[in-house]
Amino acid sequence: MDFLQILNNTAAQILSPTTLGFVLAAIGLSVHFGFAGLLNMGVAGFMAIGAYGFAISTLTFGLPWPLAVLVGLVGAVLFSLVMGIPTLRLRGDYLAIVTIAAAEVVRLLFLTSTFRETTGSADGLSGFQASFRASNPLPAGTYGIGPWTYSSNTWWVIIVGLITIVIVVLFVWLLMSSPWGRVIRGIREDEDAVRSLGKNVFAFKMQALIVGGVIIAAGGIVTAMGTNVNPNVYVTSQTFYVWTALLLGGAATIFGPVLGAVLFWVVRAFLSNLLPALVKIGWLPFLSPQQSQMLVFVLVGVALMLLVIFRPQGILGNKKELTFVR
Repeated sequence: MDFLQILNNTAAQILSPTTLGFVLAAIGLSVHFGFAGLLNMGVAGFMAIGAYGFAISTLTFGLPWPLAVLVGLVGAVLFSLVMGIPTLRLRGDYLAIVTIAAAEVVRLLFLTSTFRETTGSADGLSGFQASFRASNPLPAGTYGIGPWTYSSNTWWVIIVGLITIVIVVLFVWLLMSSPWGRVIRGIREDEDAVRSLGKNVFAFKMQALIVGGVIIAAGGIVTAMGTNVNPNVYVTSQTFYVWTALLLGGAATIFGPVLGAVLFWVVRAFLSNLLPALVKIGWLPFLSPQQSQMLVFVLVGVALMLLVIFRPQGILGNKKELTFVR
């Protein structure tokens, strides 16, 4: 077993486009759940809207990549309005039901063969990064240090992703430090009390749903910049991954989602490399290499349950911030 190679593959995940995309998705979910108390169980749907909006705008309509990004973000706004208008005046669990159903509807729309020429159906879409890569100011080649050695195109995605994360973290910090953020926290704790002060609770919840949804869609776009898009990626388990990352770092925090997403993908990458290696050397004789990959999901699920039971506030969270969950 080459343990150094396992560590090398694990460390490489820290800066991967997938990790950066999930950092953004976890920050957006933090706006929804951590700060506003909105139970969004359709994170995968927002990521799919962003990714497919970006890809279709480039391939079908030939838009330059900055405009394609804007289309993906506007799609997230419309998606938020469609879900929020009929549900946000009701109890929070209605939003959870609607979002998880809406995310599945979105996935099936991208999967259906009716729109194959536009969405690619089960084959997904590829080759839509040409405009983005053409704007790459980095010289062609492969360079870096140790496990963080990537091609120039991957580095371009990483740079854009890191800049986006910095901007979003600063934006959320300023937003939650403002009077708007204090109202949102108040709604999370007791929306009846906020309503008695003359605040339009529905409008504030809708604004929070849109802001968080746009950030999640940005995560889908960053992920798509580094790989192809496929409807089979945007399944319910992807939503649970983002929830795990959020709860790991701390739901009602600014930097918790960043830390949680990075730790989640590092641990998942470590297990995905370690368990097959243990099977190969005979330490897990009751498993095949394919079954060992399924064991990774089992361990992630067990970790999520233990996290919710023993550390619901996450690594950086304050237990007082999550009193509304009980």
